[in-house]
Amino acid sequence: MKSVCIIGASLVFAVLSVSAQTNSFELDSQPRPTPTSTNEGLSAALRFQKVRMDCIRTRRIICGKVMKVLPDGLVIDSGYTNLMRAPLNKTWLIPGTVVATRPADLVEANQPDAVCVGLVFLADLPRSHGKPKKPKLYDYVNLEAFPMGTQTYTSVGTVQHTVRRFTTKLSNATLWNFRQTEPQNASPK
Repeated sequence: MKSVCIIGASLVFAVLSVSAQTNSFELDSQPRPTPTSTNEGLSAALRFQKVRMDCIRTRRIICGKVMKVLPDGLVIDSGYTNLMRAPLNKTWLIPGTVVATRPADLVEANQPDAVCVGLVFLADLPRSHGKPKKPKLYDYVNLEAFPMGTQTYTSVGTVQHTVRRFTTKLSNATLWNFRQTEPQNASPK
């Protein structure tokens, strides 16, 4: 009898876990409550969840060459799809000695996990065993990243470029994008 209860509890937990994973279609089709004094927190939670799902839907694969190493991230020339081949796809940082090329006719798709094309800024680099790996100029990276606005950097002298900014951390992208969508003049209650 005890094993039946344990199996039953495990089954209930598994069902609840699966049902808690909301896919984007379910979230978009659900009615959203209007903000009132009784459900204002729930409304913010739903907005936050929608922003999180949007970040997941717009995630990209950044696979490219390190063009500039900055204190808060890397400028990457992304679109080197042959970095996604085995055994190179086992690690996010690939030495610059690897031979990699970018297809001439590559176009970035508008879907999750599409290969990002062009210059981008990449923040929040992964850590291994508590220490960040130290990418060098002309090394390659291959990882999943989430959109987080734009980044302006200085390339040579005083020449500035603005590129799309990505982060490897979904939580950072969600929080940043959520703050961008919230009303600026909202007074705390």
